[in-house]
Amino acid sequence: MWIDPIKLHKKNKLLTDYYLSKPDIINKFDYLPYNADTYKQRVDDLNQRSFNRSELTRLLFQLNQKWNAPDSTFENIERLKDDSSVVVIGGQQAGLLTGPLYTIHKIVSIIHFAREKEKELNIPVIPVFWIAGEDHDFAEINHIMTGRHDGMRKLKINHQVNEKKSVSMLQLDKVVTSNWLKDVFKDLDETVHTNDLHELLQGILQNATTYVDFFASFIYHLFQKEGLVLIDSGDHLVRQAESSFFKVMIEKQPEISKGAYQMQHQVRNSGYSISVEVEEHDAHLFYHKDGERILLTRSVDGNWVGKHRECEFTTDQMIEIATQTPELLSNNVITRPLMQEMLFPSLAFLGGPGEVGYWSVLKPVFHAMGLKMPPVLPRISMTFVDHSIEKKVKKRSLEVESVINNGVDLEKGNWLRSQTYPSIDGIADQVADSIERAHRPLRELAKSLSPDLGQLAEKNLLYLMNDVRFLQDELLKSIKDKHEHTIRDFERIQLALNPDGGLQERCWNIVPYLNRYGFRVIQELLEQPYTMTEEHYVVYL
Repeated sequence: MWIDPIKLHKKNKLLTDYYLSKPDIINKFDYLPYNADTYKQRVDDLNQRSFNRSELTRLLFQLNQKWNAPDSTFENIERLKDDSSVVVIGGQQAGLLTGPLYTIHKIVSIIHFAREKEKELNIPVIPVFWIAGEDHDFAEINHIMTGRHDGMRKLKINHQVNEKKSVSMLQLDKVVTSNWLKDVFKDLDETVHTNDLHELLQGILQNATTYVDFFASFIYHLFQKEGLVLIDSGDHLVRQAESSFFKVMIEKQPEISKGAYQMQHQVRNSGYSISVEVEEHDAHLFYHKDGERILLTRSVDGNWVGKHRECEFTTDQMIEIATQTPELLSNNVITRPLMQEMLFPSLAFLGGPGEVGYWSVLKPVFHAMGLKMPPVLPRISMTFVDHSIEKKVKKRSLEVESVINNGVDLEKGNWLRSQTYPSIDGIADQVADSIERAHRPLRELAKSLSPDLGQLAEKNLLYLMNDVRFLQDELLKSIKDKHEHTIRDFERIQLALNPDGGLQERCWNIVPYLNRYGFRVIQELLEQPYTMTEEHYVVYL
């Protein structure tokens, strides 16, 4: 395996300016992420705060025991008791079989950066992955994309979820999930790793109760020696530990909401597009009623009200809920980063492009709580190129960087048209021009006799032209059929490196690569010399 940094053509303006530390965006954050002194300063700032490390480590031990975490994880949880220790943190929903590749890239980024900073700062730096188990959008995680000879398909699990129940609470149907796994493996080529991988996943499934369990246990099989620590924010034990933090958030809600709302407008006025939508009266907390999450807002009289009036509480009642039954509350996209910050001594937060975007509105939110935002770093972005695809790229005289950015439609079309001389398109254009010229006297005569005949003549010409184009398409189809093998090469390259016209990491899953290369692909990924300032890496497998 080796890596090669490349530039992406489809620029995210916010991310591009962030890499360059341009003032319009970097002043929305508390730290300069690429400054050499930033992380020493961050450690000094964290040393001015106190954390309930004994409760945190007790909680992490309990959670990770049920996921059969490796020894390296428990060793790092123990190291969190050290008052000098810090964490590098990031997170994602509990996707099936880890979800899209960017989840793996995010974990690799967290582990890589934690290792780097531990050497540099000479203190324990623990990689932590925050599973967003309180999220309820099951449609986002109920599938993976699989590859077939005829393209890509969305393979959904046959589990109907009608209520807005958090993923942490969703029970797996083991029979349904087992059958879904079998369907996944039907779309994979048989290799020396296939049977072992399938048996492993079926075994993990049998020991899992929820989708979060399935996700966490598989992650630990992939990352056994790195000391990665997982936490499920939807677990009731975590909510209990968050009780006092919920109370402070409730008390500071007006400042939190006002700050996020105003900063959202500042970011957009600076010319940046962000995915988060913040309203002035958003409460930025959810209340759980009858197993469903209800988004809260603040009413004119200051009460906390369900978005559709499902519930209503005074501030005192909210504080009582936070004190007595904190498992009935959960965070939204604005307050989740606050909760991470109050639970963990975070040296840095690593996120995807969208996350960096919405963190740009959070500076006043952190300040309302008397906190500084941690340094925010974009995760490492990658495209895997296996040996068979690399050979096809070279055979067709393509460039990997160009394919990742632009796909192969232009090159495929040019190649097809070059297979006949003179070209089919050229001949068809000549015939069309000849017909237009020969037909012109008829059109002119028709127009001179009556407007209706003139229109009929124009329609007649259109019919003739359509017949020419129909024959042109049929000839091209014949050429395409004749060169099916080459066309299939182009399509496989496209599917692997530019699926649906976008980045591979947003579509494909890690399982096909594990099936082809085994678990060594994860270890080799962790050994590469990444830098956090590169936009994108090509990973040659």
